[in-house]
Amino acid sequence: MSSDVNKIIKKTVQGRSFVSLEFFSRYAIYVLGGIVMLLCYIGNKYIYQSRQEQIISLKKDLDNARTDLVDASARYNSMVRESHMTAYVDTFGLNLTAPDQPPFVIK
Repeated sequence: MSSDVNKIIKKTVQGRSFVSLEFFSRYAIYVLGGIVMLLCYIGNKYIYQSRQEQIISLKKDLDNARTDLVDASARYNSMVRESHMTAYVDTFGLNLTAPDQPPFVIK
């Protein structure tokens, strides 16, 4: 193995290309393994990036759904309070009604 490395170094120093057909036939398994590893790395990076974008999108959707939930809950609680107060006023016979006009400031 070290003699092969010495031959490659010698050819490189002399200016001859060590990437020849003989090199590929001798180290074909290693070259193919390296290419497969690079393709796997690129594929994993692509999958990771697409999943990160999907996670960000789903987080935005979740935040919007939570906001809608809080808004709907507030509206529901407001309607329930108003209907309960109206029911209490009616049961006690207080003859109170909701004002038609909003309150105003006297100067």
